[in-house]
Amino acid sequence: MGNSRTFLMGMLYGALAGGGIALLNRETRRSVMKDARSVGENAAYIAKNPNQFMGDLRQTVTKVRTAVQQVSDDVSYIAEKVDEIREVTPQVADIVKDTKQAFTRSGNGASAQQPMGNTVFTPPAVTDTTQNDQTDYMH
Repeated sequence: MGNSRTFLMGMLYGALAGGGIALLNRETRRSVMKDARSVGENAAYIAKNPNQFMGDLRQTVTKVRTAVQQVSDDVSYIAEKVDEIREVTPQVADIVKDTKQAFTRSGNGASAQQPMGNTVFTPPAVTDTTQNDQTDYMH
């Protein structure tokens, strides 16, 4: 117990000595005085307006909670999508591989209907979607 007390006292003396040495610099003294005045003014304002301060604090806490909840929801959503992609990627790779094989086989005189894993690949029928309707609407 004595060692930790000695250590803490050494830290306190070191901090005081370091602070004292830092105050030898004029700019540091000015900055410290400016910050001390600002803290004093803020403390006086809070003391005179505690209800407004508490209202502002509650509002800030609510905003932070909302932001944290939104981030948490976003992270959960992204994690779900990553898991979905992990599950779908091998399936897509298999479909692409099977499709490539089906087209390769159909180019070698094989049937257009080729097995793909557990499913059968049937190429869609080609239909003419162009319309030659040249109705004159200017009459």
